[in-house]
Amino acid sequence: MNNSTYQLDDFTLTLPISQTARITAQQFANQQPNSQKAEQVRLNTLAVWVVNDYLQMMDIPTDLEASDSWNSIMRLCGDVADLEVPSVGRLECRPVQKHQQICSIPPETWEERVGYLVVQFDESLQEANILGFVPSVATETLPLRQLQPLEAFIDHMAQLQESPLASLVNLSQWFAGIFETGWQTVESLWNLPELRPAYAFRSTQTLELNAPNRPESITKRAKLIDLGIQILNHPVMLIVEIAPEKDQQTSIHLQLHATGSQIYLPPAVHLTVLDSSGAVFLDAQSRKSDNYIQLQFRGEPGEQFSVRVALDGISLTEHFRI
Repeated sequence: MNNSTYQLDDFTLTLPISQTARITAQQFANQQPNSQKAEQVRLNTLAVWVVNDYLQMMDIPTDLEASDSWNSIMRLCGDVADLEVPSVGRLECRPVQKHQQICSIPPETWEERVGYLVVQFDESLQEANILGFVPSVATETLPLRQLQPLEAFIDHMAQLQESPLASLVNLSQWFAGIFETGWQTVESLWNLPELRPAYAFRSTQTLELNAPNRPESITKRAKLIDLGIQILNHPVMLIVEIAPEKDQQTSIHLQLHATGSQIYLPPAVHLTVLDSSGAVFLDAQSRKSDNYIQLQFRGEPGEQFSVRVALDGISLTEHFRI
């Protein structure tokens, strides 16, 4: 079905809202400092409850009390509507009203989520429609026409249960020559015919990360990043280079490259480093004639961070421990 004829009603699931759900949502709303915040919490709570009911119907275990949306402090401090799915991660359950065509996605929910479900309410709050889902977001607005059907959501959850996304890349093991699946040498990826650069001046020497006083014990690996629909028909390549520092810190250098026949990255590709809380630490954005973008920082042993690659509201995140 093409986008011009796409209708949300084709896969909307309607569920009743129980009296217990409405009472709980009102109790949470009554704890808020003003009416606007109360309405936000009430709808968030109902959205989480409806999604929880749906997952129970599908025999997918959940843990409401482990969710931030069931924590009074988190409800007060943020716009959260998450639902913990044990051994998988957290789903974000975003409410919309009947007349809305766009769903708001708060930036604090862009990370540490394994998917986003949109739940539609009318004024009566007697029933709700689960409109669909997306696996990730990187913008504050999500047009409802971009939602995928619930059948795709169930497939997505099945894949996550088999292989959770939140696995950490252990950078300290890289120094010992132990690398996670998917992380390869830069040269081995460039040698693939479909990824080989179209312009002659790029070489392994070109890819040397230009840090001054480079130590001898540098370790470097690369991974292909495919944002679902490949960027201009080619994935991009994320290169991670690490080196030990004298003060026991680790120097970390990131580069994101175009591959294959694409000389330049598309404009507005973001390479973002997030700290362990999900807050943005560093960010680089490609311009019209950038064939790569890069970031560099240092970290302490045991620190965790994430690297997000995003374009046009679609993102992919890799999680690391130093």
